[in-house]
Amino acid sequence: MGAFHAYDIRGIYGVDFDKETAYKVGYFIPELLGARRVLVGRDCRVSSPEIHDALLAGITDAGADVDDIGLSSTPLVYFGTANYGYKASVQITASHNPREYNGMKVSRENALPVGFDTGLGQIKQWIDEGRPTPPAAQKGSVKEIDIKPDYLAFLRRYKGDYSNLRIAFDLSNGMSTLFAKEIFRGEDAEFLFDEMDGRFPNHEPNPLIPKNVEPLRTLVRESGADIGVIYDGDADRVMFVDDRARFIAPDLIIALMAYYFCDERGARNPRVLQEIRSSKAVGEFLAGYGAEVHTWRVGRAFAAPKLREIDGLWGGELAGHYYFKDFFYSDSGMLASIIVLRIASALKKQGRTLSGEIDRLTRYRNSGEINFRVEDKAGAMEAVKELWASEEKPDRVMDFDGYRLEFPQWWFNIRPSNTEPYLRFICEATTDELLAEKIARTKALLEEKFGARQS
Repeated sequence: MGAFHAYDIRGIYGVDFDKETAYKVGYFIPELLGARRVLVGRDCRVSSPEIHDALLAGITDAGADVDDIGLSSTPLVYFGTANYGYKASVQITASHNPREYNGMKVSRENALPVGFDTGLGQIKQWIDEGRPTPPAAQKGSVKEIDIKPDYLAFLRRYKGDYSNLRIAFDLSNGMSTLFAKEIFRGEDAEFLFDEMDGRFPNHEPNPLIPKNVEPLRTLVRESGADIGVIYDGDADRVMFVDDRARFIAPDLIIALMAYYFCDERGARNPRVLQEIRSSKAVGEFLAGYGAEVHTWRVGRAFAAPKLREIDGLWGGELAGHYYFKDFFYSDSGMLASIIVLRIASALKKQGRTLSGEIDRLTRYRNSGEINFRVEDKAGAMEAVKELWASEEKPDRVMDFDGYRLEFPQWWFNIRPSNTEPYLRFICEATTDELLAEKIARTKALLEEKFGARQS
């Protein structure tokens, strides 16, 4: 049962979970969420049809009905859940993971995520206890429906005039292939890996791994594109390459979105959500718009409810998730790309480049996330916190999702992995020299006192 995690159910199919697990998840969801009808979609992975059949059998054996939308991006399921008032939905997907993985993302009413602490843990407990799954006296039914036209109509409300842009896309052979060419038809655009293929023959559908972005960077250079866009496997995440073929740190896009929401739409003093690993530059830039920036935990299970709680206008994560009040406080890679392309077009009309704006936003040197393998994660986190808090008085301390300590010239976040014996460390400083010093001393402490190994 190693597939139950903080945000979703995910693992190597046939190893971490199987079709029996999928059946039981389906059986218990209607009771867990009080749903008589469940919306279900699936990605294009080779194992998705088998999981789909088992999941639907479980739901209908529990006496609930299924509205099946077939091949789907994860945001399409979020849209359907909230737009049509479903109390429960499931997207079968392993998101950005390699081909041998699969999983399920479960949502409740208003497309609120169901994480381990809000329901998945209960399902795991029922499965572990061997709770019986007797078929209901009256089994549920399955109806195939098509909600894609409504979703496309929703997205087109945000589409801008991109006639001055040359755009490069990488669809990663994933679920963005359902919509990208339809939405961007007629634009000056080139598409890489635009055939849906759950074997992901060209690269893993994870844009955070640099080698997976190399084909897009090459296309941007060779075509002279103004911007490159790459989606992950289930299209809930999106990342960007600028006109100089440089990968853009996803947290900086949170700041860039003020050009659309504030400059174009006229939002004043908006509430914006960032996560605990976000660059200090994001908050500093948004302060110029009078934004009220809230920092919170990593992951959709935490970000989507938090954006709703603060009634935020938009938010984002370092992993390339972008959340919008307009999208039921949920994340959509397609909507985020529509907005960012709108910003790139407006900049070009003013004689400005995307790369120039990113240079203006990039005020700090950043380590990127460094993983340390260590068994005593809690003890190691405390030791790192004490090392730096004892030497320098921090301006700010955040103690959720590990620790984030901010100092006048630098900051760091150290947080535990939810699923592996890793600590994840990220650091940012005003100079390369200061950054190197902080990384080296932290690494030395973890290695000497906790036997940590960087991986």
